[in-house]
Amino acid sequence: MEMVNHTVINLIIFVLAIYVGYHVVWTVTPALHTPLMAVTNAISAIIIVGAMLAAGLTEGPTGRIMGTLAVALAAVNVFGGFLVTQRMLEMFRKKAPKAAPQASTKSVADDLVAEAAR
Repeated sequence: MEMVNHTVINLIIFVLAIYVGYHVVWTVTPALHTPLMAVTNAISAIIIVGAMLAAGLTEGPTGRIMGTLAVALAAVNVFGGFLVTQRMLEMFRKKAPKAAPQASTKSVADDLVAEAAR
């Protein structure tokens, strides 16, 4: 039996992860979306710590560049996630009732009298 290349196995895992992730995200109810985003932000923050460690501990320039790129992309993901979460939480807040227009002390009859006097 012939050994399968590791690149092919990794590609299959990547495609399956995309497929499962797509179906999981699109079946989430709107009520669970905000907590799910908060957990995703926490996971991305852990990824930032790991990427900083990987970038700092590598000796070659390629590893440092890839680690720095991973830190930058994870940071964009975290900050964007916080913005989206904040925006969604704003949608659930109760809005202050609009102030009722104040009644004018001037009546319609006073307007007609003033216009007739002109």
